[in-house]
Amino acid sequence: MEYIANAFNLERGGYFMYMILLTSIVGIGIIIERFIFLFFKYNINATAFMSQVQQLVMANNIDRAIKLCNAAPSAALARVVKAGLTRANKGEIQIQNAIEEATLEVLPGIQKRTGALQAVANIATLMGLLGTIVGMIRAFGALAHVSADKRQEALGANISLAMNTTAFGLIVAIPCIAGFIVLSGMTKKITDEIEQYSVKLENLLIARGKSGEEAAE
Repeated sequence: MEYIANAFNLERGGYFMYMILLTSIVGIGIIIERFIFLFFKYNINATAFMSQVQQLVMANNIDRAIKLCNAAPSAALARVVKAGLTRANKGEIQIQNAIEEATLEVLPGIQKRTGALQAVANIATLMGLLGTIVGMIRAFGALAHVSADKRQEALGANISLAMNTTAFGLIVAIPCIAGFIVLSGMTKKITDEIEQYSVKLENLLIARGKSGEEAAE
């Protein structure tokens, strides 16, 4: 805990600490924003949702299925499913195009900025290492320009800068990497659900259309 407390002592770390602090603000902002969107806005209980949609489609109740999608307007899967349902009475190609177009629209919103956390973590780490190198250069350079009785003081001040920047850089980088892992997992989950259930919906609507044609004949 003492090392962490020292790392947050910006005065002891020099201007590198403020640069690392800036990266931490960016990283925290990305984590909070992505967490809200991925866990609350874009996410939905896909299994339960698609089970209801399937039952309504099989009952030939497309309007209610669309209303079910409207109940979760920000959910990525619901937007893709709704696009397919609105073309339920059209041909196979139109259904496929509608689902593909909706998928292409929602994927960028799901995937954006999460990868930037890796860059933030790398920048924080590299800034910490740069601060360490600068501190060590200053420490050994100071030995040649100060009297013997002040060498220990000069050495200690510059080594403090070196160690503080390294510690602070790692303190920022580690949560960013952890956040990247968690958010990437949620991004993959939502993306996989869209791919899986959009294909199932497409097959279901196409089969429904063919059965309707056969009944008409």
